[in-house]
Parts: sequence; structure tokens; C-alpha cells
Amino acid sequence: MNKLRKHMSGNTTNVVEAKNLAEIKAPTGNLYESIAIIAKRANQINVSLKEELHNKLEEFASHTDSLEEIHENKEQIEISRAYEKMPNPSILATQEFLESKVYYRKNEDDLFR
Repeated sequence: MNKLRKHMSGNTTNVVEAKNLAEIKAPTGNLYESIAIIAKRANQINVSLKEELHNKLEEFASHTDSLEEIHENKEQIEISRAYEKMPNPSILATQEFLESKVYYRKNEDDLFR
């Protein structure tokens, strides 16, 4: 199991629950900025999980185009199911943000004056 999967699946539930907007707003002072940071982190998590899954499934890939040779591979199915049971990247990113595990910085050139 990858370090990322171990880290993320540790104490996170798959259930979406209401969050206190004041808690989300507190680190940045701006709710929309906090949501943008969470969204960027969720995208990073999603990309890394997708790469990891494709790398694992590539081991089982058949490089023939014959339809007769398609068969079920139980290991491949189990890997896919394990990834499907993992929490949504946006839930993980929100939890990381609220636990101050996300590094972010303001780029002064990007701010509107």
C-alpha cells in the first residue's frame, strides 16, 4: 500500500458531513480563498491517486486487442474496489486543511488592489 493511501485512509470517513464555515474561513480570513486552497489540494490528491491506480492496473493490462482474451482478474477487481472505497479527495483535502496540514502562500502579485 502506498504512503499516500495509508495516510489518507487512516481516520477519514467516506461520509460527507456539514462543516462550520467559520472554521474553514479562519486560516485565511476569506471563505472563498480557503475553498480555492481546498479545491487545489483535492485536485493534487486526485491526480496522485489516479496515477497510482493506473500504475497498479497497468501490471494486469493485456496488450492484445482480441475480445476473446478478455477475462476477469480478481486481483485487478480487488484493487479497483479498494480505490472506490477510499474517501473522496475533496473530503480528504478539507480534513487536511482544517488540521493545518496544507501548505499555502499568498502571491502578492495575484491580489487585486
